[in-house]
Amino acid sequence: MAAPEAELVLKWEREQSRLRESVKEEDTEDWQRSPDFSGLEKVGGVDLSFIKGDDINACAHLVVLTYPHMKVLYEDCKMVTLNAPYVAGFLGFREAPPLLQALEKLKNVQPNLMPQVLFVDGNGLFHYREFGLACHLGVLSDLPCVGVAKNLLHVEGVVRSEEHQSQINTLQKSGDSFPLATASGRVLGKALRSSQSSIKPVYVSVGHRITLETAVRLTHTCCLYRVPEPIRQADIRSREFLRCRVLTSDIT
Repeated sequence: MAAPEAELVLKWEREQSRLRESVKEEDTEDWQRSPDFSGLEKVGGVDLSFIKGDDINACAHLVVLTYPHMKVLYEDCKMVTLNAPYVAGFLGFREAPPLLQALEKLKNVQPNLMPQVLFVDGNGLFHYREFGLACHLGVLSDLPCVGVAKNLLHVEGVVRSEEHQSQINTLQKSGDSFPLATASGRVLGKALRSSQSSIKPVYVSVGHRITLETAVRLTHTCCLYRVPEPIRQADIRSREFLRCRVLTSDIT
């Protein structure tokens, strides 16, 4: 690691540690305590998509859906330039700024459509330093946030092993889950079979202002397919935006 990058990583580690102290692993909203999430009407999802071969320019997408019907209320799509380098474990410093800008824009133009909870394609507390992208966005936006990752991050003894696969095999029906416990015994997330049609779990962890149990239960109710609909819609729409952009560029 070059000296400038090493200095940057040290700076980011200190900042992560400072921000980590603000993460709330508790249900702060009345709707979170309701068996059917009564009072929850708007759920958000964010995504960054890249054109193949370009890891600097990206499409930042924010969608807000109705709950529980999952109909799109609002979307914002914008091409952005990422100034921070990619360093494993520090994704928030690279991807959070444009996503926070999209949330701030919504707050200014249509505050009545601000999501009551935000789903993030990535990890929250299930992270090397317990501060993934979902925590980063949650703390800085002060929104309840849930991290939902499609792939298992190897954290403190939690690895893709035969034992882990055996645990996945116990997830017989939609809604089944098992804890992701580190070598120290701390549970940082859960593997969830989110859809009966998919045997691959998603990995759910707390971002901010929600308990793990509530995050898992909410994630399951938002899944029409394997991935929660707010994340799925943000991903589909951002990729379609990029596809049209490439086609238009090819034509001109």
